[in-house]
Amino acid sequence: MRFDFIKDVCYLTLHTDSTEHRIPFGYGKWEMSTTSKMGPYLVAGAQSNRVSIGPFKVAGAYTWKDEKTLELTLRYIESPHTETIVCSFDGDYISLDFQHLLNRNSKRAIIKGVLSPNLNNPPRLIIRGDDMGYSHSGNEALIKSYREGIETSIEVIVPSPWFPEAVKMLAQNPGVDVGLHFAITSEWDNIKWRPLTDCPSIRNADGYFYPMIYPNSHYPNQSVMTNAWKIEDIEKELRAQLDLALKYIPRLSHVSGHMNSTAFAPEVKAMARKVAAEYKIPMVDVDSANDFKISYTGYDSRNKTTEERIQGFIDMLDKLETGKTYVFVEHPGLDNAELRAISHIGYEDVAEGRQDVTTIFTSEKVKEALVRKGIKLVSYREVIKEMKQ
Repeated sequence: MRFDFIKDVCYLTLHTDSTEHRIPFGYGKWEMSTTSKMGPYLVAGAQSNRVSIGPFKVAGAYTWKDEKTLELTLRYIESPHTETIVCSFDGDYISLDFQHLLNRNSKRAIIKGVLSPNLNNPPRLIIRGDDMGYSHSGNEALIKSYREGIETSIEVIVPSPWFPEAVKMLAQNPGVDVGLHFAITSEWDNIKWRPLTDCPSIRNADGYFYPMIYPNSHYPNQSVMTNAWKIEDIEKELRAQLDLALKYIPRLSHVSGHMNSTAFAPEVKAMARKVAAEYKIPMVDVDSANDFKISYTGYDSRNKTTEERIQGFIDMLDKLETGKTYVFVEHPGLDNAELRAISHIGYEDVAEGRQDVTTIFTSEKVKEALVRKGIKLVSYREVIKEMKQ
């Protein structure tokens, strides 16, 4: 929320996941206006009853109860309801108490906030969570990181075993940006997935994708590049994954490459660009810096405790420059029995490490740091839309 005091009027801007409300409040007098912000409602479970109703006529007034307490009163003219917002300031912190007739005598959730600098052109940051579909744990963590945390874009692996569940979860969370995480590898030892198409050059003797893109000493002759891969097979598989993703997730905004599958060779990169143009869906990993002016950012999290990783993420934010857009890529998970059974040689601490990612993405310290530094969270969808305008 934002307060703008102009003469004797306080303009309150409430920014939600879906829209922005700007409401004027007069000092000691009522300021008339209209708003799409819904007021208190007796039958809260029947919100759909008010669909297509509005804007609502309102009158707003404010007063200072003392030097640290701002009280804003909003009257809904054509209803019996009045909402009072009590804002308590304590240094850089603010507490918000939304009071009305229906909750006045019950325990209310107090919203906590921190003051943010007013930057003209703040750094922008995409928080990208990869690999939706590889496990139930991963699916749950990715949605948690969006609903309770800072994640703004989710990348889904279409041929993965938990893709059907991912589709349902994404449908229940229509606000999150979604990208196809194009995969031609199946890297985990205890769980595998196969291509959607008949593409013999990118599957092993058992019919699964190879575990690796690049040669790996732990998996000799089990990488795409150590076998006779064919560009036409990769293109066929890319098109099939796009078609299936669009069938079930029509809001798909972009394509990213799992383990660099869209850019590990010049001809693959050229093919990805061609398919992207045909489907009119951008390939963000092919050349994000040039195409969308998005730079990757990160920090060294190896051999660090959870708290050290949280602090490392916060320290990373200081390196972001005004006027630039960045993406931070990681893999949320939950440290449970399922994820502890998923690993490959050289990457055994999957459950612990990916739980730390979820912890960082939902950390109150991280959320506060983002606000204090004035960093704006955005999604690929928003950035791509701006570039097209």
